[in-house]
Amino acid sequence: MSKSWLMVLMMMMLMGSTICIAAQAQASALFVFGDSLVDNGNNNFLNSIAKSNYPPYGIDSTRRLPTGKFSNGNTFIDYLGAWLGLAAPPPFADPATTGARILGGVNYASAAAGILDESGQHYGERYSLSQQVVNFETTLSQLRTMMTPSNLRTHLSSSIAVLVFGSNDYINNYLMPTMYPSSFNYSPSQFANLLINRYARQLVALYSLGLRKFFLAGVGPLGCIPNQLATGRAPPGRCVDYVNQILGSFNQGMFRLVDVMNNGTHPGSMFVYGNSYAAIGDILNNPGRFGFRVIDRACCGIGRNQGQITCMPWVPPCVNRDQYVFWDAYHPTQAVDAILAHRAYAGPPSDAHPINVQQLALINFSS
Repeated sequence: MSKSWLMVLMMMMLMGSTICIAAQAQASALFVFGDSLVDNGNNNFLNSIAKSNYPPYGIDSTRRLPTGKFSNGNTFIDYLGAWLGLAAPPPFADPATTGARILGGVNYASAAAGILDESGQHYGERYSLSQQVVNFETTLSQLRTMMTPSNLRTHLSSSIAVLVFGSNDYINNYLMPTMYPSSFNYSPSQFANLLINRYARQLVALYSLGLRKFFLAGVGPLGCIPNQLATGRAPPGRCVDYVNQILGSFNQGMFRLVDVMNNGTHPGSMFVYGNSYAAIGDILNNPGRFGFRVIDRACCGIGRNQGQITCMPWVPPCVNRDQYVFWDAYHPTQAVDAILAHRAYAGPPSDAHPINVQQLALINFSS
């Protein structure tokens, strides 16, 4: 990592909850699809137990209040949007997300959501990937009343879609054999193929609806999150290797999927794969380089590795939050999200394949 890049990342972490948005927008809008890693409040409006609308969530946000983000402050989307010169888009489920508020994009992400409709169903209501695509169509219906067909095509083609899926299909499906039969019905590679095929189907749907620029985040090393470490299945100082190993098929499939989508069958578009696994792995393997000291337990949580029970209402979190990789049993701190966002935006091909988000934003598909 270059010294200049490390300086940028350190500055972002020192800013804390203060987000400095680039002066000029590099995209028309940001449309966000995903799970709790990027949910910014949709589940607040759903009948779900997967919520973060209570303290200490949001303790480092601008107003020091919970907003529905599963973080101590900002998320990956807040930081990526800032690099793109865009404010983080509002949650789809908020009744106020209408009219001029949707022009800069909409966030459809929902905690506990998966690529498969059934993933995370034990948490209650959530917008799965397929439902989020349907919700995007609702937004399109509103945009059609606000723009001419030509202007809407241009608007969508210069927008960026960010998709963050897959984690719940594992930790809230495949890795819960007492509640879901998927691990009995599919080998790890078969399950990964199932996920990739379902994912591809929805990407084609979003392409057919007019989106042209896509950033698809891979799944991080779930075997290293406090929730999995708390199972006691990892040797001291190690992650749960089995969990990380079974993710290989999915992430490799995502890498190949991007290449397939870019092979000319979807003209006038570009799909980018974000290597979340390697980026987070780099942080975990070299925490000191990034300013972290605690990598094996949550800042807010209860039990072994502070990961047996995730962050509960009013539970005091750790004080030195920017030195922790994990905020709660499942999610990173905002300090980690700042690093991941910059690597997605400006990183080399090992971070973002075949190009990064900054390069993606520069492509003009509207001409």
